[in-house]
Amino acid sequence: MSIDLISLDFIREIAQDYGYWAVFFGISLENAGLPIPGETVTLVGGFLAGSGDLDYWGVLGSATVGAILGDNFGYWIGRRVGWSFLHWVGEIFRIEETQLLNLKTQVSNNAAKAVFFGRFVALLRIFAGPLAGIVQMPYWKFLLYNSTGALVWATTIVTIAYAAGQIVSLETLAAWISQFGLLVILPLGAWVAGTIWWESRKHRSLAETTEVVDLSDSKSTEVSCCNASE
Repeated sequence: MSIDLISLDFIREIAQDYGYWAVFFGISLENAGLPIPGETVTLVGGFLAGSGDLDYWGVLGSATVGAILGDNFGYWIGRRVGWSFLHWVGEIFRIEETQLLNLKTQVSNNAAKAVFFGRFVALLRIFAGPLAGIVQMPYWKFLLYNSTGALVWATTIVTIAYAAGQIVSLETLAAWISQFGLLVILPLGAWVAGTIWWESRKHRSLAETTEVVDLSDSKSTEVSCCNASE
């Protein structure tokens, strides 16, 4: 992907020069569906807050509002324009169509979880909003999970960067955060699988109970008919 060509030093310069606006536009454009390193910009913003160059609450507010508005913009793009837009963006940034189709399936099957937890996973963070619009997720539901997810994500990233940034280098911190998504998606996948298994088990139990009741009713009817004929 093209975003790999953007160095951490360059992102740091942008964050130092433009401060809260860099954080706001970085994450909002990423959440709108453009594969730019918005999370890294937010991370650098938190790091600069830890070193005293920026204010913690200013970075947190910029990241939260930017994430909410960016995902909303992405949602309406997906709802109005549809799959062709994402396919076009994918071709520009060399994202394979199979990856986009896989993300679309994830959002279709688990829209609320994808919108809330997707912020911690690179491609889902970029495309969750537009895909939620494409699969026609109800807007009120999207807004609820989008806003709460943005707050949790921004608080987590900015706080980690603010605290750890005082004791480790920016390069080390960025390497840690790049692997943090894996620590989130693995338990999330287990949770989704467990939820599906539990729901299927409930459906089977309900079906078996219904079948037993139907058989009992059927036998009762047969006995009644036999008694009546005697």
